[in-house]
Amino acid sequence: MNETKKKNSGALLGAAFIMATSAIGPGFLTQTAKFTSDFKASFGFVILISILLSIVVQLNVWRVLCVSGMRGQDVANKLLPGLGFVLAFLIAAGGLIFNIGNVGGGALGFDTLLGIPQTVGCFLAGGIAIIVFLLKNAMKAMDTLTKILAGVMIVVIFIVICIVQPPAGQALKETFAPSTGITDLMPAILTLLGGTVGGYITFAGAHRLIDAGITGKENLKEVTRSSVTGIIIATIVRVFLFLAVLGVVVAGVALNMDNPAADAFRQGAGELGYRFFGLVLLCAAITSIIGAAYTSVSFLKTFHKSIEKNEKWVTIAFIALSTIVMAIVGQPAKLLVLAGALNGLILPLTLGICLVASQKKKIMGEGYKHPKWLLVVGIVVVVLAVYLCITSLSGLGQLFA
Repeated sequence: MNETKKKNSGALLGAAFIMATSAIGPGFLTQTAKFTSDFKASFGFVILISILLSIVVQLNVWRVLCVSGMRGQDVANKLLPGLGFVLAFLIAAGGLIFNIGNVGGGALGFDTLLGIPQTVGCFLAGGIAIIVFLLKNAMKAMDTLTKILAGVMIVVIFIVICIVQPPAGQALKETFAPSTGITDLMPAILTLLGGTVGGYITFAGAHRLIDAGITGKENLKEVTRSSVTGIIIATIVRVFLFLAVLGVVVAGVALNMDNPAADAFRQGAGELGYRFFGLVLLCAAITSIIGAAYTSVSFLKTFHKSIEKNEKWVTIAFIALSTIVMAIVGQPAKLLVLAGALNGLILPLTLGICLVASQKKKIMGEGYKHPKWLLVVGIVVVVLAVYLCITSLSGLGQLFA
C-alpha cells in the first residue's frame, strides 16, 4: 500500500511538472521579457489574470479526463465520432511545429551558455531528450528530469533577481491596480493564456496521470491538487522572470527585441547573466521538447494500435524529426507563427469539448456532478479563447507574405 502511495505521489508531482515545463519553453521566455518591456510593472496584472484563467482551464480539463479515465481524443470521439481524430491531428501537428522551435531554443541555449554552434546544439538538445525515452523507466526519468531542470531555472533566475534588485513594491501594487489600461493589456492576457494552457500543454499532465492509472472520482482531490500545482510552478518561473526583466527595464534600458530575455539578463548581470540565461533557455527547451513529444504521441495513439504498442519509438522518431527539420530549416519564426495560430484554434475547442463532456453521464458516470461555477467560468474562458483564436489566425497572412 505504501509503495503504491509513493508511486502515485511521484506521478502526481511528475504530472504537475510536465505540464509546467511544457509551458515554460523558449517562447515563454521571450514572451515574458517582451511584455515586461512593453508594460513594465503592469505586466504583473496580466500574469495574475492569466493564472486565474489557466486554473479554470486546467481544473475543467483534468477533472473530465481523469474522472472518465479517457484521454482528450477519446473523450472527443465519445462525444462525437470522428471529433477525436480531428483533435488528435491538430494537437500532434501543433506539437511537432512547436517542438521544432523548442529544439531551436535548445541550440540557442547551448550557443549562449557554451558557444557551441547552433547546428551542433540542435542535435545535442534533441539527443538529450531522446536519451530520456531510451531509458528503461522512461516515465520516471521524464518526471525526475523535468523536476530537476525546473528547479535549476527557478534558482538561476532568482540569482539574477538578487543582482538587478527590481522594484518589488511597485510590481505588487500594479499587479492589483495596473497603471496601463485594461483594454491595452487584453492581448497580452490572451497570449499568456494560450501560451500557458494552449495546444498540447493542456493535456500533458492529465495524460501522464491516465498513463499512471490515477483516474476515477476517488482520486479527484489529488488530481485537482496536481493540476493547480502545475500552474503554480509555471507561475513562479513567470513571476521570477518578470521581476528579473523589470529590474532592467525600469532603469531605462531598451531591450533588443530580437532576443529580449537574453538581452535583459546581459544588461542586468553582465556576461555572467548572459551565460545564466543560456542555462535557463537550455533547461526550458529540453523540458519542453520532452513534454511536447510525450503529449503529442499520446494523441497519435488514436490513429493506430501499432503506435500505442511502439509508443517509445514513435516518441523518439517525433523528437528526431523535430531535430532534423530544425537543423535544416534554421530560424523557426514562420513555423512558430503557424503554431500560434493552431494553439489559438485548439484551446477553445479542447476546453469546449471538456465542458460539454462534463455534463454527459455516458462519459463521466452516473454519480459525478461537475461544479456549476467551474462550468460557467469555463464558458467565459471559451469565449475569450475564441477571440484569441481569431487573433492568432490573422498571423497566417504574415506567414505566407
